[in-house]
Amino acid sequence: MTLFNSFRWLGKASAASYVIILLVVVAASLAVKVRFRGVFACPASYGSIAYLSDCNAPNYGDYDHGAFWFGLEPEAQRAASQAKVILLGNSRTQFAFSSPVTARWFGDRSIPFYSLGFSHFESITFVTPVLARVQPRASAYVINADRFFAEWLSPTSRRIVYERDARARYDEKQFWQRLHKPVCGALPSLCGDDLAIYRTLANGIWFTSGVLPNRPSGVSDGAPSDVERWPHYIDVARGFIGGLKVDRQCVVLTIVPTIDTKRAEAQAIAEALGVPFVAPRIDDLSTFDGSHLNVESAARWSAAFLEAAGPVLERCTGGSVHAEARSASTHGF
Repeated sequence: MTLFNSFRWLGKASAASYVIILLVVVAASLAVKVRFRGVFACPASYGSIAYLSDCNAPNYGDYDHGAFWFGLEPEAQRAASQAKVILLGNSRTQFAFSSPVTARWFGDRSIPFYSLGFSHFESITFVTPVLARVQPRASAYVINADRFFAEWLSPTSRRIVYERDARARYDEKQFWQRLHKPVCGALPSLCGDDLAIYRTLANGIWFTSGVLPNRPSGVSDGAPSDVERWPHYIDVARGFIGGLKVDRQCVVLTIVPTIDTKRAEAQAIAEALGVPFVAPRIDDLSTFDGSHLNVESAARWSAAFLEAAGPVLERCTGGSVHAEARSASTHGF
């Protein structure tokens, strides 16, 4: 081999080595990004019953909004469509009703329900077109009137509504879930423990995996605020409820307890519309993060709510508690 050919061979080898090294670096960078900033930062707890609603990682975040807006989870959309009772509101709604108490109460009465709350404090501006996509057949609604009638889009829903590439981004998130579920299910040590929220396909209730925030606080009623806006909220609520196509007396307004709960506002809206208002006051309730009820408080509050609102929901849906369930309740089981 001549000296010239030797240099040319070394040049080719160096170029090939450079390409290989570059590919390794890119692959390693992508792996680190996916593991620590993407969906693999969260644990996989899907089972066969849920999809990943939100992974608290910088490059993943919300999937839930897009799942309903773009129809990416047809089983969930179908369950919401067929529910006789739909629960609407924000993430406080979801945590308050995502306890075994809720599923057991509706199950005992054979009443299909769906908890269709969204994170990021979504209002009717996002929820109204979602309901148009779901095409619900509900006979009753429960609405957490926690600025639900304030007419605004969160940054998350605004991107979905207005950005051209929103569908592609949510398709990509769905794709990553299809990898995340088997990989992290089989090898949990490969994945992180960032907070993950899952939505149960059959009834919409949430469950969590990973590390929850630990910023406990009590709950309280807040002083009335933005009172000058209440007439507008009432007008918006009147139009929204009128479009639900159910008897007005089958729409129950509530307010889930939190810090500075807007009880007075929610009650004023209900009274102005002439719809039932059910918002039980329970002592010693706590949040886990300064906003959302913890598991124990959610169970107690939802049990009290369903006991009070139960006659309305049963009347509107034709549901009634099974004899054996009534017997078990009587005996404290």
